[in-house]
Amino acid sequence: MMKHLFLTFLFSLVVIVSTNAQEDYKHKDLKKHFENTEFYTVADLPQNANFKKKPKNIILLIGDGMGVVQVFSAITANKGKINMSQMPYVGFSQTQSADNYVTDSGAGGTALSTGQRTYNGAIGVDVNKQPIPTILELSEQNGLATGLVSTSSITHATPASFIAHIPDRNLYEDIAADFLKVEVDVFIGGGKDFFAKRKDERNLVDELKQKNYQVYNSLEESKDVESGLLAILTSDKHNEVYPNRGNMLPDATQKAITILQKNKKGFFLMVEGSMIDWGGHANNTGYIVQETLDFDRAIGKALKFAATNKETLVIVTADHETGGMTIEGGSMTEGKVDGNYTTGGHTAVMVPVFAYGAGADKFAGIYNNTEVFAKMKALFGF
Repeated sequence: MMKHLFLTFLFSLVVIVSTNAQEDYKHKDLKKHFENTEFYTVADLPQNANFKKKPKNIILLIGDGMGVVQVFSAITANKGKINMSQMPYVGFSQTQSADNYVTDSGAGGTALSTGQRTYNGAIGVDVNKQPIPTILELSEQNGLATGLVSTSSITHATPASFIAHIPDRNLYEDIAADFLKVEVDVFIGGGKDFFAKRKDERNLVDELKQKNYQVYNSLEESKDVESGLLAILTSDKHNEVYPNRGNMLPDATQKAITILQKNKKGFFLMVEGSMIDWGGHANNTGYIVQETLDFDRAIGKALKFAATNKETLVIVTADHETGGMTIEGGSMTEGKVDGNYTTGGHTAVMVPVFAYGAGADKFAGIYNNTEVFAKMKALFGF
């Protein structure tokens, strides 16, 4: 009996250590006040641009952990205007998972990517751990180009939910292997170690090259690439926080659009601003605001393309809110924000959905997170 209890304890300890190793960004660093010094100009968007009724292209941008307070903190920090605030159609997504009132990113991402709610920790599988087709996979099957961009490891929960079918979000190497099963045209993010330094000794980088992928370690290395299959693994695991990583996210978003738009049938692109969530876990106002503003600059790249293309829908939303953030004071003239927090984890509140371009009017109202998938699928006509 004692031996059984000891083995059970030991197994539990291993699981806890393993999980913490995968999610070592979840540490508290309480900093309530932030004063911005890096302002940017937001170009006015045409609001009546004769958009098509149905999009040929959809760009879905997910601000992980981004609730309305995170959005308003970014508006305040950039002196009253960001790209998101120009998107004319706004709705709200209810984020609950199948087994929990408070979702995690695995279940939240899977609801957005597949239209089904599942258990916390799931990646692209239902409550019975069976694979569910994702909007990216359906796009690929229908001849569209596809792309994924993330500031985290590309195998992290949200991007993984669009391409992998794994019962546990912490199985990073299994998730990486699923990238060999779907021909996503462009993927950019961290996580090289999960492709190249694996326990099973497979070298997925070499396998990608055998499938005609052009594989690079940075956007700079790939600057001359404008077509073909492209994988850019920008760090061994996760990328650095903003501003240390520079303009990686806006530049990666533009890179993906440049390549994907060459498909005459259209494209689907998912872009994640991962570390808004991490700032929420830390209860660090500056961390949240800077990551949200960086995410907004990536949104600006998508909106600029949609404004001229006329056949593109841009959707901005979140998988959940993190931190229970509120704003207790600030100044729009000075870019100051005073935040406070109710938790170091996720919350159950609704998150915003912004839309611009072809079919954007379909995203107003209050609905379950699964409806984002349903609306995208219907607009694509799958």
